[in-house]
Amino acid sequence: MDESLIAKRLEVLRVEHRDLDSAIGALIGAGSLDQLQLARFKKRKLRLRDEIALLEDQLVPDIIA
Repeated sequence: MDESLIAKRLEVLRVEHRDLDSAIGALIGAGSLDQLQLARFKKRKLRLRDEIALLEDQLVPDIIA
């Protein structure tokens, strides 16, 4: 992937990550006891964070000191 595609993908993932954060906050704030849905959101958020980190690593060149 070239840098522009990686940057676009990163932006999409970051938006989804923020949206999930808001959804998790809304579930908790509403006093919802839907623990399964909450766990799924949190798991998805962690996967997104890992994918974001992987793509960010691709954008930063490896520098061997």
